[in-house]
Amino acid sequence: MGRTHRRTKKSRGIRVGPIIGILLILLLVLTGVFYIKGLDQPLDSNNKEYFSISIPMGTATQSIGSILEEEGIIKTAERFKWYSKIHGFDGKLEAGDYLLSPSMTLGEIMNLMTEGRANSVRFTVQEGLTVKQVAEKLENEGLLSAEDFLYEMEYGVFDYKYIPFLPEGPDRLEGFLMPNTYDVAQGSSTHQIIDVMLAQFDKIYKDEYYARATELGYDLNQIVTIASMIEKETRVETEREIVASVIYNRLRQGMPLQIDATVQYALGEWKDRLTFKDLEVESPYNTYKVSGLPKGPICSPGENSIIAALYPKETDYYYYVLDASMNGSHRFSNDYNTFLKNREDYLRALE
Repeated sequence: MGRTHRRTKKSRGIRVGPIIGILLILLLVLTGVFYIKGLDQPLDSNNKEYFSISIPMGTATQSIGSILEEEGIIKTAERFKWYSKIHGFDGKLEAGDYLLSPSMTLGEIMNLMTEGRANSVRFTVQEGLTVKQVAEKLENEGLLSAEDFLYEMEYGVFDYKYIPFLPEGPDRLEGFLMPNTYDVAQGSSTHQIIDVMLAQFDKIYKDEYYARATELGYDLNQIVTIASMIEKETRVETEREIVASVIYNRLRQGMPLQIDATVQYALGEWKDRLTFKDLEVESPYNTYKVSGLPKGPICSPGENSIIAALYPKETDYYYYVLDASMNGSHRFSNDYNTFLKNREDYLRALE
C-alpha cells in the first residue's frame, strides 16, 4: 500500500507540472496580446478636439513620443515607442505639422505620420495671403467650400487666449491664419482646418511677444496689423525691421502711413500700380485717408514680419520707395525732398 501511495503521488506530480507550465505560457501569451492591443488605445476617446503638433526634422521615434505626451495627445512616450517597434513604424515617422487629437489611436497617428500619409491631406498657406485668398486656394484644392470657410471665420468659436483681443465681424481672423505647410486628417471639417492654422499662430506668438507689445504700447491685433503691412511691403528680408521703423516713426509724429498695400486691400484687388483715384477709396483700411493704423491686418504675416513689428530697427527714416534698380529693395530717407528724388528715379525706371 505504501509503494502504491508513493507511485500515485509521483505520477500526479508528473501530470500537474506540465499543465501548470502550459497554463503559465498561455497566461504570458495572453498578457502580451492584451498589452499589445492595449497600446493602441487612445488617450481620451471622448475628446475630439484637434491640435496642431510640429515634429522637427530628424526627431527620433522616442522623442516624437515625448512631444506627443507633453502636448496631451498620447498616454506615454514609452507606449508610443513600443507600438512603433512592434508594428514596424520605427524610423519611418516623418517630420511636419500634424492635426492630431487625444481621441486618435497610436495606429491612426503613426499611419498619418508615415511617408505615404494615406490618411492625411497636405496644404500650404504662403506668407501674405488674405483670408479670402486662403479660402479660394483651399476650395480649389478640394479641401472645403470657400463660402463655409468665410462663414466659419466670422462665426466659428475658437478657444485661444488671443481671440478676445480681436474685433467682431468678417475680418476678425484676418492676419491669424499662420503661414505654414500643414498635414490634416482626411475628411477634416472646415472648423478643424481653420483651427490648425490658429493653433499654429498661438504656438508662434509667445508670451514674450505679448509682453513686448505692451512695452511698445500696442495690443496684439495692432502688432499683427503692423506685421501684415511689413509682409506686403517688403521683398528683401533685411528690410523688414527698417520698414517697421518707418511705420513707428510716422505713427509717433502723427503722419499718415500712406502704405499702398492697405489701399490694395481696401480695393479688394492687387494692382501693379495705383492711380490717384484708387488713393481716394473710402475705407478704414486706406492709410492715405485714415490717421494711425488701418482697421486691422491686411494679410497673414509670417513670423519674421511679426518679429520685425515687435523689434523694429532704430532709424530716423520717414519715407521709402522702391529702388530704381527694380530688384525689390527700397531707398529710405528722412526728408521729403530726398523721397521725391528717389520716387522720380523709380518712376523714370518704370518708363
